[in-house]
This record gives sequence, C-alpha cells and structure tokens, in this order.
Amino acid sequence: MPQLSLSSLGLGPVAVSPWLLLLLIGVSWLLARVLAWTYTFYDNCRRLRCFPQPPKRNWFWGHLGLVTPTEQGMRVLTQLVATYPQGFKVWMGPIIPVIRFCHPNLIRSVINASAAIVPKDKLFYSFLKPWLGDGLLLSAGDKWSRHRRMLTPAFHFNILKPYMKIFNESVNIMHAKWQLLASEGSARLDMFEHISLMTLDSLQKCVFSFDSHCQEKPSEYIAAILELSALVAKRHQQFFLYIDFLYYLTHDGQRFRRACHLVHDFTDAVIQERRRTLPSQGVEDFLQAKAKSKTLDFIDVLLLSKDEDGKKLSDEDIRAEADTFMFEGHDTTASGLSWVLYHLAKHPEYQERCRQEVQELLKDREPKEIEWDDLAQLPFLTMCIKESLRLHPPVPAISRCCTQDIVLPDGRVIPKGVICHISVLGTHHNPAVWPDPEVSTTPFALTQRTSRRGHLWLLFPSRQDPGKGGLCLRWGRVDGCRGLGMTVGRRGTL
Repeated sequence: MPQLSLSSLGLGPVAVSPWLLLLLIGVSWLLARVLAWTYTFYDNCRRLRCFPQPPKRNWFWGHLGLVTPTEQGMRVLTQLVATYPQGFKVWMGPIIPVIRFCHPNLIRSVINASAAIVPKDKLFYSFLKPWLGDGLLLSAGDKWSRHRRMLTPAFHFNILKPYMKIFNESVNIMHAKWQLLASEGSARLDMFEHISLMTLDSLQKCVFSFDSHCQEKPSEYIAAILELSALVAKRHQQFFLYIDFLYYLTHDGQRFRRACHLVHDFTDAVIQERRRTLPSQGVEDFLQAKAKSKTLDFIDVLLLSKDEDGKKLSDEDIRAEADTFMFEGHDTTASGLSWVLYHLAKHPEYQERCRQEVQELLKDREPKEIEWDDLAQLPFLTMCIKESLRLHPPVPAISRCCTQDIVLPDGRVIPKGVICHISVLGTHHNPAVWPDPEVSTTPFALTQRTSRRGHLWLLFPSRQDPGKGGLCLRWGRVDGCRGLGMTVGRRGTL
C-alpha cells in the first residue's frame, strides 16, 4: 500500500519570494487601514445623527454648491440659519461631514478650546499654502506664537500713524478716477474692483515702500494677487480638485502656480534689495533715515525683528508674512468698505448724516484730509461701519478641525476628526441672536441692542481684539474708517 506524503499532495516546502512577502504585508496593511477608516466613518455618521441636516443636493456631491459665494448663496444661508438656529450638518462630497455653527452658545465650546484641540483646518486652508507659506494665517503652535510676538510691533499705533498720509493719497487717486468716469457719463462702476485696487495700492506702499501706480495703470504683481484670490475661492467649490496632483494638471492650477511664482519673485527681490541696504548703512543709520521720512514699512520691521533669543526671521519667513499681509489686508478691507458704501447708498438719510459729521470735523481745515486723531471723532460713521460689518462680515466663516471629542453644552458630541465651520455671517443673521437680523436699524438703536445681547466680536477675541491677536483689525480699522470718511465726506450721493 503506497504511503501518503506532503510532497505527493503538492504541500511540500515552498520557497517564498521576499517581494511576494512584502506585497502581502503591504496589502494587509492597506486593508487594515481601509477597515479602520470605514469603522471610524460609520461610527462618526452614527454619532452625528443628533445634528440636523438640510436635504442634500445630490447623493454624491452632498451639499456642495448649496451655499455659493453669491447673493443667492447668502439668501440660502439665511434661510438655513432661520431653520436650524443652533447649527447644522452638511456633506462636502460623499465622505466629508462638516458641522456649521451659527449660535454663540455652541461656538464658545469650539473657540474656547485650546489650539491643540481645535487647530486650523488643513483641508481648506491648505489651498493657500503654496502662496502664503507658513505666515500667521496658516502656521500653528510654537512657530505661530514666535511670529505673533515678533510682528506685534509692526502694528503699533505709532507705526500706523504716519501711514495716514499714504492712505489719503491712495483714496484721492480713487476719487479722481471716479470723478473722471462721472464726467465721461459713466452711470455705474464696479465698486469692489476700484476699492480693491485702492487698498492694494496703500498696502504696497506701506509694506514694500513701492509705488506701482496700480490704480492708474495695470500692474502685473497686483493682477497676480487678485487672480490668486479668485482661484482659491473657485477651488473651494470643486470637490475633485481638492487633491493637489489633479488641481495642478488643470488650466486653473497652472495659472495658480504661475501667479505664485510672480508674487514670490517680487517679494524676494524687495527683501534682497533691503538686506543689501542694511549692512551698508548700519541699523542705526537706517532707522535715522527712516525716521526723517516718517515711514517704517512692514519689510523694515520684519528685517529688524528679533525673538527672545536674538534670532531673526529667515527670508522665507519674511516673504510668508508679507504675502499673508497683502492677501488678508486688501481683501477684507475692500470687502468691508464696499458693503458699507452699499448700505449707505440704500439709506441716504444715514449717508447724509455721516457726510455732515465728516464735513463738520473738516470744515476749517485745508487740505480736507482725515488725520489720526480724527478717527475717534466720528461716532456715527463708526456705528454705521459696525452695523455693516454685522450684516456682511468680511470674514464670513472660520474653519477648525477637532483632534478630540468636544462636548457641547446641550450634551451633543463633536467626534474627533470632524471639521467645524464657525459661521460668522450665519450668527450675525440668526434670529435667535439678533431680533429682526435682516433689518438695518438706526446705528444708535444698534448700540443699545449690542449692549444687551453682546456683540459677536466678543466671541472672537483672537480675531477681533487688537490686544489678543487681531493684528489686521488695527490696519483695517484705520484704513477702512479713513477711506470711508474721505468718501462720504465729499459732496454727492452714492
């Protein structure tokens, strides 16, 4: 009787290829990751059921495109806030849940958590990374704290005061353009475009001490900044292009890359030229020369800044901060000013009262230009600005990602890894926070209302309080109030 053996069954020793073993390990690891992600995804879906959700536009796209950066999109958001006053859940595509908060009681739970628990959301802010680098807007942790301390002197009021002359010159150029267009019979103009060029003109002079005459003739650098801003906003609405590899294969991605190179080359050239000036003059001589001209620009402050250990910023760090300031400083100020002028045009009685206030302040002065100390002497104009900022905040939302579970006051839990959108615009239009939120009441009534309810600025001290982090607010407050005062103080109706 023949004996059975393993070799006769084909089960004898087999020589396993090391590549086959590596492939098996790799496939096993990938399968384990997929299973872990799948479990986490379905667990989060289960835990997020306590958050209300508006109907999806599409089973695959989710709520993408529901709230667009248009007038119609603002109406949709207002309706959603009225329906879900505490907040709601939306889906960015099939697998990315986002919780949108629009009530102070829930917002506090997120913003009061430490930066380690609710860091800046990398998904949305990463679109700006190739352009802005590790500036204050995108950096975090120790690097953010170090740069924040080093940049604070650049926004001291004593440094901002001499900029008033530059601001006035830029506004006068814009007004001269408007008068020319009016004399030629132009009945309307794109207000945001003109104001954006004015704010960029001011910024380029104050950041780089460079006059490109961008309000009077095309500027390649200014055009690149405007193009980058538009491309970033457009990419937010295109789910598949969230992946960098795919985005840079598109025409928009190539345009974005070219514009980044142009902006970086300009900033690098200014930094290198300024570095060559410093050693030849010496720091003391350089500061004396600047004191005579009464202007110390942003690049100067960055080049001279040192931390507690005496270390200076690298050229890459300086470029990141300068590019960040050009982006954040022009866009928010231009948006805020445009909306204020829009609201004053809709309310001619308030417009006339603002005009009278400015003209009374400047009646015995020649030239009729607003100076630093005048900013505190325009209470009615300031209240109109605040009401406009409530109705249309320049920064409509803030995005954060939870690194651990966050328990809300009502007992609901935001799971780890979920993105939170703090809707500033939604909170300002929330009927549970503001009675008749769409009605622009008299500014004095607004002051009484905010004293009772508490202004939303109190919710965002790091964004709005100059003493706690709102560096660009100081710039926007000076540039915006001065620009608006110079505009409404002229004769004529918006």
